[in-house]
Amino acid sequence: MKITVKVGILFAFIWMMVKISFLGMGKANEMLVPAVMTNIFLLLSSISVGLYLTKRKEIDEESSALKDVKNGMTSGLIYAILVSTFMYLYYSKIDTEFNRHQITESEMWFEKQIKDPKALKEIRSSNEAFETMTITELRKHYKKNIKANFSPLSTSTVGLLAMLLLGTLNSIFVTAVYRKIVFSKKALK
Repeated sequence: MKITVKVGILFAFIWMMVKISFLGMGKANEMLVPAVMTNIFLLLSSISVGLYLTKRKEIDEESSALKDVKNGMTSGLIYAILVSTFMYLYYSKIDTEFNRHQITESEMWFEKQIKDPKALKEIRSSNEAFETMTITELRKHYKKNIKANFSPLSTSTVGLLAMLLLGTLNSIFVTAVYRKIVFSKKALK
């Protein structure tokens, strides 16, 4: 197994343990932002460490920047797939209360918005179809959409897409830094 794959698996496992520990502390809802920031940091770390270990092995060989980006993306891809799969299982089987909590919070926010005439006017003007809807129809439409947005499948899908995009950008950035600074001809002498 390639070192980049092993590193991706290791860092994904670390994030899973962090997420489970937040649940074990009873702070899964309050620790959402730290969990996301930890996820971003571990994705970057996975790419950085995987690419670093690969570059150290081939220090005497010439490699192209494209190959380095590919090696970085290998760690990021493995990380993203494992974490998004875990996110689906986590929100559908382990912490099902989280989605219900998010839906309830969102519905309370919407109820507050439709009671405010100014906010209701903005909601109606945001979509032509909303202009003719009654408040009951607006409420039904919003509830249907919010349940779809907070389903485990949509959460994990959006997470996967975001991690793939961020992993690609991080791979390019890390490759540029490694090639210009860490593994440049001057640095190696």
